[in-house]
Amino acid sequence: MKYLFSEFPIAIALVVLGSGFALEHNAIEQGGGMLWGLLFVILAAIIGVAFRIAHHAEVLALRFGEPYGTLILTLAAVAVEVVILVVLLQGAPHPTLARDTVFAAVMFDINGILGLAAIVAGLKHGSSKYNLESANSFIAMLLVALGIGMFLPDFVPESKWEIYSVFSIGIMSMMYLAFLRLQTVEHRKFFEYDADVAEEAHDEVHSPNVQHAVLMLGAIILVGVLSEVLSALLDAGLAGSGLPKAIPAVLVALISASPEILTALKAARQDRMQTTVNIALGASLATVLLTLPVIEAIALLNGERIDMALTPVQGGMLLLTFATLMNNLHDGETNAIEGISHFALFAAFIALMIMGLV
Repeated sequence: MKYLFSEFPIAIALVVLGSGFALEHNAIEQGGGMLWGLLFVILAAIIGVAFRIAHHAEVLALRFGEPYGTLILTLAAVAVEVVILVVLLQGAPHPTLARDTVFAAVMFDINGILGLAAIVAGLKHGSSKYNLESANSFIAMLLVALGIGMFLPDFVPESKWEIYSVFSIGIMSMMYLAFLRLQTVEHRKFFEYDADVAEEAHDEVHSPNVQHAVLMLGAIILVGVLSEVLSALLDAGLAGSGLPKAIPAVLVALISASPEILTALKAARQDRMQTTVNIALGASLATVLLTLPVIEAIALLNGERIDMALTPVQGGMLLLTFATLMNNLHDGETNAIEGISHFALFAAFIALMIMGLV
């Protein structure tokens, strides 16, 4: 009974889905409060399901241990992100949606999650230790992935974009598979820290792993169907509204990052900063190396180029973020001051988004 009650958000989401399909057309026609009210209800349902996805991923993560644990968590989050992105791209034209979503996800993961976690851990423990080699590995891969996927496309002429997309898909897939192998086999120790002790999920200790995997996959599919309704409402709500164009991208990043934030903060409170670093940087890397190839493949199939080149403001924010990241993650310890510096950059990202500049 307790277990069934824990899946209540999924049951509510199914009810919301039925209501969404029934009210969608009326809401779009009437607009105003009805449209935005239904949109926020759908959004809340998606976030609720995302938390259940993260819960099942976390149970599996705790059982498999590091580094497999954070791999499961980040892959689940990226799966949610890709599903929503693909659905939104089928609606009104969003040529920069994929780029803005990946950029927003990196801001959420590095400046938001890592910043908040370092503040929480610093205030409670003074300083928290992690394996420096993991941070260096993540940063090296992230810099190259973002360079290939989002800096270099600005210099690729229109006549050559298909060739570069094929290259981008191939090289990023190769990079992720190679990193996955190194993270779990040859350099597994890089992503572990001896002081990290995982806590068992006491309420579901005896539940089979396959049960969590099936529920997680089913919930991801449910997110995709809910996103169909969200996409239609969002397109209608933003049309001619004057609201920032980056709102859909930020919403997608928020949905995928919100469960990760809680998991990372929980780890930070328990002085398990290695888990937090793996989540924040691992999620960013997975977003770039997995989301971009999927979107590029869709662009190739449709024959329509998707704009992945960063704007000057986005490029500047990324450079500031990585300069701060490399300065802070250089000694194997984090503290609250380093967390504040990242969170200040996250606040700057939100301010620029509200002003419609990113």
